[in-house]
Amino acid sequence: MQENNALIDRYGRRFRYLRLSITDVCNFKCSYCLPDGYQCDSERDFLRPTDIATLVSAFAGLGTRKVRITGGEPSLRKDLPEIIELCAQTPGIEQVAMTTNGFKLKQQVARWQQAGLTKLNLSIDSLDPRQFNAITGHNSLQDILAGLEDALALGLEVKVNAVLLKPYSEGQMHSFMAWLKSMPVTLRFIELMQTGDNQLYFKHNHLSGQPIKQQLLEQGWVQLLRDNTAGPAQEFSHPDYAGRIGLIMPYSKDFCSSCNRLRVSALGKLHLCLFAEQGLDLRALIQQGDVAALQQQLMDLLGHKEASHWLDQGYTGATRHLAMLGG
Repeated sequence: MQENNALIDRYGRRFRYLRLSITDVCNFKCSYCLPDGYQCDSERDFLRPTDIATLVSAFAGLGTRKVRITGGEPSLRKDLPEIIELCAQTPGIEQVAMTTNGFKLKQQVARWQQAGLTKLNLSIDSLDPRQFNAITGHNSLQDILAGLEDALALGLEVKVNAVLLKPYSEGQMHSFMAWLKSMPVTLRFIELMQTGDNQLYFKHNHLSGQPIKQQLLEQGWVQLLRDNTAGPAQEFSHPDYAGRIGLIMPYSKDFCSSCNRLRVSALGKLHLCLFAEQGLDLRALIQQGDVAALQQQLMDLLGHKEASHWLDQGYTGATRHLAMLGG
């Protein structure tokens, strides 16, 4: 299918970026996402590699250039290298990224890179081992940091995600800023988002990124232009730092105006927004292997995408927790 049949919604937003969840299972117990650990409360008949090949081909034919593999925790799938490879070998796909908690990073990153992975987002909410353990339920920070070094040595572009949380914010900022002096990664501070399961936690722990942005600008950091396949972060650089800083502020004005990504769940449902009321089932056409019919369905369904996620009005849609779609 030709480029002029690209995925463009009624607000003129063009979608070149697919976030593909391959499992909703996660082995961490992050306080802001799965404080009680993973609960199997739905079917686990996840998309198979053949299904994923059909889906990614359909998106690529509609102008998608970047695929991000997410979970839950994607490394819990034994066929992850195969999935990375089939995404990387799909004509039209230029970037294959993945978001991970890093639990298997040191053991597996070389395999992922050989399979075609080009970008890695790594969740590290604190550089203090005790705080990291308190937030995630895992005492694995040092192994994850060692895996990060291996990823950089392999030439992967690495971004580190840290959720802004009130109890840890002051120490979190100080240690991360010192770390970025010599660490060539982009550190992205992400505002805590309200979901169906964390409303009381959100009330007590949400922290706006706007004061951090103001502080960065006052300290000589310069905001960078976004690439058309980039995520929603506002990114900043400083000549005295090897690393960069990104801010993801979903409660900021006009956050949704630059939306360029669509999400598909591990069960084959299209989510027009992380906080959509429901997923739209693509599985029948995916399993038929009918790429052209699937492309037509995607273009038809895109007509239902809203202008905003309405998070600022307390709306969370069907998103009970972020592990459902990998954020």
